[in-house]
Amino acid sequence: MEDKKIIIAIDGHSSTGKSTVAKQIAKELKYIYVDTGAMYRAVALYAMRKNFIDDANLDQAALEKELPNINIKFKINVATGLAEVLLNGENVEEEIRTLRVSKHVSKIAAVSLVRKKLVEQQHQMGKDKGIVMDGRDIGTVVFPNAELKLFMTATAKDRAERRYLELKEREENVSYEDVLKNVVNRDHIDSTRKDSPLRKASDAIKIDNSNLTLNQQFEQILLLAKTAIKNA
Repeated sequence: MEDKKIIIAIDGHSSTGKSTVAKQIAKELKYIYVDTGAMYRAVALYAMRKNFIDDANLDQAALEKELPNINIKFKINVATGLAEVLLNGENVEEEIRTLRVSKHVSKIAAVSLVRKKLVEQQHQMGKDKGIVMDGRDIGTVVFPNAELKLFMTATAKDRAERRYLELKEREENVSYEDVLKNVVNRDHIDSTRKDSPLRKASDAIKIDNSNLTLNQQFEQILLLAKTAIKNA
């Protein structure tokens, strides 16, 4: 008898490795992985290209007017087996991961109409279950009835160190201080925004990975996923 498919919702602070473990779990379970953060990053990139946003201001009205013209899709890279983001048909996977885009993501995600548009798309993606989705409000807003909800966290220092090393590996010219500042700033915006603020769902399992290796984290979450599938 085939296992019942479930929805796995992974929320948490920025740079906690949500996407990394979500990809691993999805691959192991042969589920579909959806990186909702990448969707907001794609909107942020679109806004930057249109000069709707800079370090000081966001032209929210102009962005909202353009929303019907923003099309975001995921395409599997046959070489890696992982999903990559297409913005209006253009592969922007590399560009949306830069620190210059990261600086604007939380502001974009705080816009109610942006969230409404993307949450509608996320609901559609999860209608057949068998999905692992990570973000800030998956277990609280997008899929409040998900069979497994996780909330990932780690100290700001640990998260900034990981993110800094990741960006340096991509040969981005960044300082650790700038990365730490970005992590702390995103935490503040994500947790205090009016629309769908970052918070742990009451029935979510907290995973503090400050002192966990990637493998330990994967094994712990895979066990939780298998238990949830068995009990579904």
